[in-house]
Amino acid sequence: MIISHDLGTTGDKATLVDAEGRVVAAVTVRYATDFGSGGKAEQDAEAWWGALCAATRELLESVPGAADRVAGVSFSGQMMGAVLLDGSGRPVRPAIIWADTRSTAQTARLVDRVGMDTGYKITGHRLNPTYSLSKVMWVRDNEPEAFARTRHIVLAKDFAAYRLTGAIATDPSDASSTNAYDQAAGSWSAELLDAAGIDRRLFPEITASTTVVGTVTPDAARATGLRAGTPVVIGGGDGPMAALGAGIIEAADGAYAYLGSSSWVSLAADAPLHDPQMRTMTFNHVIPGRFVPTATMQAGGASLEWIMDILAPGQDDRYERLLAAAVGVAASDDGLYFLPHLLGERSPYWNPRARAVFAGLARHHGQAHLTRAVVEGVAFNLYTGLRAFAENGADIRHVDTIGGGANSAPLLKIFADVWGVPVRRRDLVDEATSVGAAVVGGVGVGLFDGFDVARRATDHHDPAPPDPDAHARYAAAYELFIDAYRRLEPWFDRL
Repeated sequence: MIISHDLGTTGDKATLVDAEGRVVAAVTVRYATDFGSGGKAEQDAEAWWGALCAATRELLESVPGAADRVAGVSFSGQMMGAVLLDGSGRPVRPAIIWADTRSTAQTARLVDRVGMDTGYKITGHRLNPTYSLSKVMWVRDNEPEAFARTRHIVLAKDFAAYRLTGAIATDPSDASSTNAYDQAAGSWSAELLDAAGIDRRLFPEITASTTVVGTVTPDAARATGLRAGTPVVIGGGDGPMAALGAGIIEAADGAYAYLGSSSWVSLAADAPLHDPQMRTMTFNHVIPGRFVPTATMQAGGASLEWIMDILAPGQDDRYERLLAAAVGVAASDDGLYFLPHLLGERSPYWNPRARAVFAGLARHHGQAHLTRAVVEGVAFNLYTGLRAFAENGADIRHVDTIGGGANSAPLLKIFADVWGVPVRRRDLVDEATSVGAAVVGGVGVGLFDGFDVARRATDHHDPAPPDPDAHARYAAAYELFIDAYRRLEPWFDRL
């Protein structure tokens, strides 16, 4: 069996997967995020480790004798962050996560020195405050004492692997999320690191996602319940790992959408997809030689979670009740729009100053209208990414969905009508990312012959078909949605 850990934004989802790729048990242990003014978003890396230990013990206790049957441990983790470690491997400060946008000034310096077009060509991504490199620059500029003690810069899953093994490493998928990686060369970019003024030696060795980077140490074994000497596979970033868990291995597998705190649409490709308008970015896949063109928004599921907490705080049935009510009302058809930029925005605008807005509110709009407007706003924003893929040659005939939002049939129906293609729920919506990590781990330790086991591990449910008339109305509404952002963009800058 394989134990995989998906270190996400809200918690660690640990999964025990057998030799056939089937989920035997799964558990989630949550941790907190410190959101603050100015775009602050931080987490305690030691809380990640505590969650990993607790989740591992709970998994092992759920299956008698499991510790002796674990062939390896593997990881998926939130991307685009920065964990700064001292010479002893201890964090010098809280981890800065993907949602943090404080490094706008540092990003501006990178753009001045390298150029946005050149940065996009090198990395497959825009230069933006949501990426690791400018966040490290921000620490250097604002917390020089902490930076002076920094000897290693890693990402979330790298820190977890280090705590288990004592080895510091990363993989191409996570490296490609840093704004410091040369995608064509397959190595850290000397040009970008020189422009940032950051020493290359702070960044870890890049090794294949399936690499066994070490084994569980005796100390880690006592903390987790694992057997000392258990192999540990480095794994990859959660976006590419989710693609694998959704069965998106090659271009013919189509597109998928992840509907979690941040949300994205993505597909697999044999080469990076460079959009002339830079609306999308490209990560390295966890599968060697493959890539994952992606359009990620900052607050997809987070927008839905926010409106639920505002309208029905503490009510256990709030998602089911409010989404069911949203089916019976109109939002954009009734002139109500929501711009879902609660945490600034990545795709398609790459604007950390963007903010969420309800536009077109009228006296008769109630809870159901607001909920539907939020769902439509998320769907509209992701639709821009799908359109960018199609304009650059991708053939999108359906979209598979994973993540918590995929559990809602009303939500998927709205998405199908907005996007104009069938939208299908995978049967492992909550575990897809950790199953992807288990597949990578299984390949790494020789339990699985190849990545195709991911296709056998999950299936899709009957699709939600689009209504042609509804899609036609949404196509017109989408243009108003885009126009609202364009008109408000100068106001966001003034704000």
